[in-house]
Amino acid sequence: MDAIVPMTSQPTAMASRNWMIRRLMIETIRSDPEYKNGDYTAQPRSAKIASIMYATATNGGTLAYQKAAPTRAQADKLVDERLAAPFTADANDFIYAWDSSRDYDPAPTLEKIEAAVLCINAADDERNPPETGITDAALKRIKNAQLLLIPASEATRGHGTTGAAKFYAKEPGEFLAKVPQRGM
Repeated sequence: MDAIVPMTSQPTAMASRNWMIRRLMIETIRSDPEYKNGDYTAQPRSAKIASIMYATATNGGTLAYQKAAPTRAQADKLVDERLAAPFTADANDFIYAWDSSRDYDPAPTLEKIEAAVLCINAADDERNPPETGITDAALKRIKNAQLLLIPASEATRGHGTTGAAKFYAKEPGEFLAKVPQRGM
């Protein structure tokens, strides 16, 4: 591999708020009497609420939410819309998917990465907050790594920012043009 462009991530162990909220979401579903230890006949209602709560807490951007819902009435409207939307996830699959990150930890082997790295994150990422310095410190351990930190704005969406290429449209091309091709 000559290059890699991880987005919306931290090259460290799953921990802190990111893991805590995942764990709380999982526990919310598991503790629901409708869950029946995974032997439910109908999807537990808590799965939808836990998913909406997690998404709201860790995806959306502080400035964007303030712009979209500056009053309680507007915030309630957003919540009501999310609660009214269809939810098709299976509770057991949902728990499995979120719990699968529990042992994620690339940190012990970062020095082994030989490929050029362009890490793209957002300054308002609620799951991987840049103010902790974790990503900066981890990237220093990789020979050829750099960080593109998209500034927070009313247009960014926190953890969801990298879902819109308009925030980083030119940088990956510029990065890849400079990457030495090692060939086969």
